[in-house]
Amino acid sequence: MRKTTRTPETPDTSGEPLPEPIRFYGTTWVDHSGGYALRRAGLALGALVAAALGALLLRFAYEGVALSDLGSWASLLLIVAFAVCSAMAFTRTLSSYSRRPDEKDASVESSMRSIRAIGFIGVLIAYAARSVVEAPGEKLLRGEYEEALARYERRRTARTGNPAAKKKRGNKKK
Repeated sequence: MRKTTRTPETPDTSGEPLPEPIRFYGTTWVDHSGGYALRRAGLALGALVAAALGALLLRFAYEGVALSDLGSWASLLLIVAFAVCSAMAFTRTLSSYSRRPDEKDASVESSMRSIRAIGFIGVLIAYAARSVVEAPGEKLLRGEYEEALARYERRRTARTGNPAAKKKRGNKKK
């Protein structure tokens, strides 16, 4: 893995692509430096604690509906609404870490905001689950960054006219 000390804040005069920062991780996801593993564990644990507190909050909301004597249908409707919204928010959030939304998905994502707000527990659990494996969005950004680096290296090699680099490129075995 290529180590980098440059960040988007430091000026770059070489034209080499810079990694895109991830919230709470910055660019430490590139080389897993700066307490990356500890940060990942802490954020996963924090998301789980927030989900537990959110579940407690929903329990109070449920008790308020149950005490209001609206009927069992209102209690059941509340439980189903939170369960469905949490499940939808979980799957949408987890899938959003592995692909960039296109223009068509942008309108769908904006309409999903209310569902994600209601199903916030699903969002928190998805964040915690992804943090156990990697920084949320790391796989997507790593692929894009490595692709950009490869393009940069190909352009740089083509511009310098380095015969040794050209020879290596032509002798690739498949």
